[in-house]
Amino acid sequence: MNLNSHLVQRLLRLPPPLTRDLTIERDLRVPMRDGAVLLADRWAPKSGGDGLPTALIRAPYGRAGLTAGPMARPLAERGFQVLIQSTRGTFGSEGAFDPLRREREDGLDTLDWVIRQPWFGESMILYGSSYLGFVQWAVADALPPQVKAMIPGVSESALTLDFLRGDAFSLETPFVWGVQVAGQERPLAMPRQLLRAKKVRRALRTLPLAQADTAALGHHDDYIQNILAHDAGSPFWQGLDHRHRVPDIQVPVSSVGGWYDIFLPGQLRDHRAMQDAGHPLARLTVGPWAHISMGVGQTAAAEALDFGLALARGEEPAERAPVRLFVMGEEKWRDFPSWPPPGYEPRRFHLQPGGALSTEAPAGSSPDGYRYDPADPTPALGGVRMAFGEQAGRVDNAALEARPDVLTYTTSVLEEDAEVVGEVSAEIFFRSSLPHADVFVRLCDVDADGRSTNVCDGLISLTGADEITPATVTLWPTAYRFRRGHRIRVQVSSGAFPRYNRNPGTGEPRATATTLRTADQQVFHDPQHPSAVLLPVRRTRRQASSYVQPEAREEETRTSPPERVTVNRAGSPEA
Repeated sequence: MNLNSHLVQRLLRLPPPLTRDLTIERDLRVPMRDGAVLLADRWAPKSGGDGLPTALIRAPYGRAGLTAGPMARPLAERGFQVLIQSTRGTFGSEGAFDPLRREREDGLDTLDWVIRQPWFGESMILYGSSYLGFVQWAVADALPPQVKAMIPGVSESALTLDFLRGDAFSLETPFVWGVQVAGQERPLAMPRQLLRAKKVRRALRTLPLAQADTAALGHHDDYIQNILAHDAGSPFWQGLDHRHRVPDIQVPVSSVGGWYDIFLPGQLRDHRAMQDAGHPLARLTVGPWAHISMGVGQTAAAEALDFGLALARGEEPAERAPVRLFVMGEEKWRDFPSWPPPGYEPRRFHLQPGGALSTEAPAGSSPDGYRYDPADPTPALGGVRMAFGEQAGRVDNAALEARPDVLTYTTSVLEEDAEVVGEVSAEIFFRSSLPHADVFVRLCDVDADGRSTNVCDGLISLTGADEITPATVTLWPTAYRFRRGHRIRVQVSSGAFPRYNRNPGTGEPRATATTLRTADQQVFHDPQHPSAVLLPVRRTRRQASSYVQPEAREEETRTSPPERVTVNRAGSPEA
């Protein structure tokens, strides 16, 4: 009995395979245009494997263990032969590993090599998540006709760049990923990574940040130095941005994402670009998942076998709506014709005096205030996280909302369900005692017991914040139903560390800043400064009056420990 096969089948919730008897050809040599040779393994049934549709997986994380088991095996057992290749400079492949930079050229060379092999049949698909999805986007506008489908999961066409925005530097993900890949080929790499997770978190507090890689690894790392030195708009990253290719993609694409995934905004942007270009077969599935989630792997495998294999065989995949979303709160899957779906109109929920939130315009009032200390930064709690040892997704926010540097604004009890699906943003009229400050906004659902659970959030860094500034904050998109009897809450603070780098308040470059300055922050909510969160709401007639009345903040009594609401987290630590 093949225990690995049975375990993967159970984990991915797959039907029984056609065969569990596989053969693996290891260390196939794939030549690149510059003379470098990349290594690949071919998984196929022991009998009848030649000529089957090929699933191509290109990965920087090796060709065994957590990559090969959950990804190559289930496909090779159910109708594909699978070629899994180590990208340049990793796990025996020649050349230097310069993350993300050579994936277009190397990907196109690999495709040319595959279709010339004697075991290749007539078709292939591209498959994989995160970095393994990015390598698909890098070549997607120049695919040979033998490629019949792409299945990218939790990924997008400009992978790193959204983290490196000058107005919202997301520190944790690229730093932790850089530490991971720097040591991934050492013996016992996974246990080592788990054991040093606390050390890595401590390193994120290093000043200056340019020394944080040395604190975590014992030496400087080129990738980490580059993310600290170059913003997203720098010419340094130009070769990593494949957004301009997306409208020209012709191959069918089934993209899998999560509401708490680090790449969700870019993934939805890519889907919309194909949608707007009239792509004939682009579909999107978004579940209640974070980046490292078993649900992502289960859904991506199902799409490869249902959508990808049908197309590779020249068949029509089962018909379904272009967009399938898990509506949180309702806890149900729903189908929609597009992203964002029609029928949801932006509605302003205004911050009010006394910690209230309503659709009425605010009355005259004094601003609320709090003190932000970057030496004790407002922490990231749940939500969009990828770090080991950190809980991602939906969590109880009691500890966060009890902090003096977090303001909350809450509606009255909803008399009807309020369904929010689409892009979420906020406009916060803000002033700091310092010219440099951050505004972090989080949308939460408060249940009948007073438990506050995060829905989505976002941050913007301001310059000139010592004058009253309308801070426009783009939150993560969402699909959420706020239930009757619940309340809608908005948090406002000045950070979510270490997901976002703490703002030192000095304006120094992030790599070299050494001074931390405490700031006094103000949030305005009056007729001249109508701070609000903008929610795409589908309303019934009764809902028009069910959450418009402001309600002063009331103290909440929790008589029992709050229940944690989380997404499942499992699978590979790949980014």
